[in-house]
Amino acid sequence: MALLLVLISVAIAVTIVVYQKFANLVQYGSKVAGPKAYPVVGNAIRFLSLTPAGFLEELHALSKEWGKCFRIWLGVDLLIFLMDARKVETILSSQKFLDKSIEYDFIRPWLGDGLLTSSGRKWHSRRKIITPTFHFKILEEFVEIFDQQSTVFVDQLKPMAASGEPFDVYPRVTLMALDVICESAMGTKVNAQLNAYSEYVRAVKAMTNIVIVRAFKILARLDFTFKYTSYAKIQKQALAVLHGYTDNVIHSRRKELAKTHSQNDFSENDVGQRKKVAFLDMLLQATTTDGQPLTDLEIREEVDTFMFEGHDTTTSAMSFLLGVLAKHPEVQKKVYDEVRNVFGDDPSKPATLAMLNELNYLDMVIKETLRLYPSVPMFGRKMMENHDIDGTIFPAGSNVIVMPYIMGRDPDYFEDPLEFRPERFAVETSAEKSNPYRYVPFSAGPRNCIGQKFAVAEIKSLVSKTLRHYEILPDTSEEPEKLYSEATLKNEKGVILRLKKRSFGIFTSK
Repeated sequence: MALLLVLISVAIAVTIVVYQKFANLVQYGSKVAGPKAYPVVGNAIRFLSLTPAGFLEELHALSKEWGKCFRIWLGVDLLIFLMDARKVETILSSQKFLDKSIEYDFIRPWLGDGLLTSSGRKWHSRRKIITPTFHFKILEEFVEIFDQQSTVFVDQLKPMAASGEPFDVYPRVTLMALDVICESAMGTKVNAQLNAYSEYVRAVKAMTNIVIVRAFKILARLDFTFKYTSYAKIQKQALAVLHGYTDNVIHSRRKELAKTHSQNDFSENDVGQRKKVAFLDMLLQATTTDGQPLTDLEIREEVDTFMFEGHDTTTSAMSFLLGVLAKHPEVQKKVYDEVRNVFGDDPSKPATLAMLNELNYLDMVIKETLRLYPSVPMFGRKMMENHDIDGTIFPAGSNVIVMPYIMGRDPDYFEDPLEFRPERFAVETSAEKSNPYRYVPFSAGPRNCIGQKFAVAEIKSLVSKTLRHYEILPDTSEEPEKLYSEATLKNEKGVILRLKKRSFGIFTSK
């Protein structure tokens, strides 16, 4: 009898806590503008039949109907979509709002509690350990990898240039970015560009697809129903490949490190030349704030995070940028002229970080590309307490989704937003009296993208190498774009373009 009373008391207490939490969400969530929601399912029904491209279009349509701050309910999860630069600034610039939204739980099976998904003291500790990894001296070593893999990339494009036929460049950029990130992160080569059907390549693709499916499909979103879907089996198989590969590399590199007598020995080869140091090597030698080395699991979390964030995002940016250059020959000519000015007419001349830093106009083209095609079209924070932000109360437990994709196309923030105009990012014209948080393709504030310089250097390396070999021409069909989001922004029909082998110094497009 006593046990029964205890169980009943616990049940009542849990019910009260759940009710209070949900009542708080409903109380303040109902005051945020948004479409009519129904009991239990919320607004989930309107998203059930949508394609990935349709989902992004639906969010854009909702923003036009309900404004720069609106909410939807997916079951009992409250999502507040935010495109108001002032509110975005308050959230991203503050140390209060560092917890990631519930959607990041869907990538935890792969990344664990790495830098992308962790919070609190763990996040601060990891950020402190990893920040030196992106020092410019180390970035210079990564540039050598960028250049080598860019050379493989342009070699693989020779048949397409010879035929002049349209093709989708996205899959080939994906493989190049994967080669770069594997060598940079783990110091190993997967030769993805030469073996496009490798098990590892397919596993990465499978996991990134599952993330977006879980974000917006109600049955896949809930853990207790997800395990009964076909996606659960796919995820299990993919994780076995991804974690198995990373674990094997970590064990191998740790044994190699144990054979050396000093850090100096580890950083030089047999003839005294400095070895390229991978991200993994630095983690193996790093220590936490209490002086302890990272465990193999902690290292795997960060290596896998680097793999995830560093290949799919740059793939999206590089592919859309190549597509933009095809559609805007006048922009392409300016970029090519700048590249020639820096590299000369030797297409095989290796890039250095100093050379890439001289490509200032290409820098503006990258920024303008990311304004229209942000690699991460949305990212989220979770409210741990009720917060009044510029007159709107964001309740504890709500998930705030910032939308760089919609903000970049908002005429309130950018004049003629659909016009591709890199000059809008020129120093002399950037003094618009508007909030800089209207443009956040790399996020901003304490949790901004730690690999931003890495990504921009990789993009510049690939684009400059490609333009030294080929003129990029548009697809002849001119089919309209249908953009959608997996973990990153993609075009449903791919990024279709044509290539023409370049006669050095000559630009022929009209």
